[in-house]
Amino acid sequence: MTIVNGYEQSDNERALKIVNLPALEQEAQKIIPKGGFGYIVGGSEDDWTLRENTKAFTHAQIVPKALSNIEQPSTATTVFGLDLKTPIMMAPVAAQGLAHAKGEVDTAQGVAAVGGLMSQSTYSSTSIAATAAAGNGAPQFFQLYMSKDWTFNYALLDEAKKAGVKAIILTVDATVDGYREADIVNDFQFPIPMANLQKFSEGAGKGQGIGEIYAAAAQKIGPDDVRRIAAHTDLPVIVKGIESPEDALLAIGAGAAGIYVSNHGGRQLNGGPAAFDVLPAIAKAVNHRVPIIFDSGVRRGSHVFKALAAGADLVAIGRPAVYGLALGGAKGVQSVFEALNHELEITMQLAGTKTIADVHQAPLTHFNYAD
Repeated sequence: MTIVNGYEQSDNERALKIVNLPALEQEAQKIIPKGGFGYIVGGSEDDWTLRENTKAFTHAQIVPKALSNIEQPSTATTVFGLDLKTPIMMAPVAAQGLAHAKGEVDTAQGVAAVGGLMSQSTYSSTSIAATAAAGNGAPQFFQLYMSKDWTFNYALLDEAKKAGVKAIILTVDATVDGYREADIVNDFQFPIPMANLQKFSEGAGKGQGIGEIYAAAAQKIGPDDVRRIAAHTDLPVIVKGIESPEDALLAIGAGAAGIYVSNHGGRQLNGGPAAFDVLPAIAKAVNHRVPIIFDSGVRRGSHVFKALAAGADLVAIGRPAVYGLALGGAKGVQSVFEALNHELEITMQLAGTKTIADVHQAPLTHFNYAD
């Protein structure tokens, strides 16, 4: 363990033997301090939307294709002009130093090792440049929590461009923080500074709760903000936190080069629908005009398959990768992605889909089963 400001950080560096991703949560709880774990695992209010995110994948079923004459399916794909070995990417999870001493640096290394796509948060524990360098040339995206201070916004966008980031993810569903009861119970404040806040603003994140940090972020975000960001940078701008066809079309009309369907892993509006349930309607409205990224509740290879079949081009994971980070550092993250990708390969074989392009065309059916 490494101790910073009284907070114990894991320094594990080992490959993991993974039976399934849901089991990682209980193991990670044993080594991540209570406040940090509560921040990572928790949703908003009573966690209803968080729970429904995963349950929603049972609302659609994969149609097996047994006489498809295929073997050794490939998970390789090309999205945003990037050649990737897997359609599974890392979501822009904040403050990964809560899970491991090397934080996003180790996550970037683990994701790069599997040929995946890393995305890093404004509220990362490590800087944009350090996280990008750790990927050793592997593609990365940078996620922007838009500030009221446009000097701050522009500085982050410029730094991301300088670091070789391939796209900007603009989060629009976090104008305030969701009502996160675990943080209240634990009186949680970030024990570790956030590198980008240290470098580009007066605050550092350390000693603040997420509500205080969000208070400096923009509470008003509209299409004109998407236009302003797109006008400042020549990087593609992907709008994250889309949960309706109407917002998807507004974002595209404002210049978005991608749509990111997500309810923030159930951490923002509790009582909203599961992300998977709104994905098909959004994909229909987008109609392949721009790529779609999806996250929230993904825990199985079959979940990845269903999301791709329902209209996503990339599928992101957050909490399971952070648990892998705590348990095994870069190698632990790599193990998480390898396990999920292996499940996806099995699902593709049994569903009769040779390529990710085939998965996009795979039929889903909808039978109503009792819980």
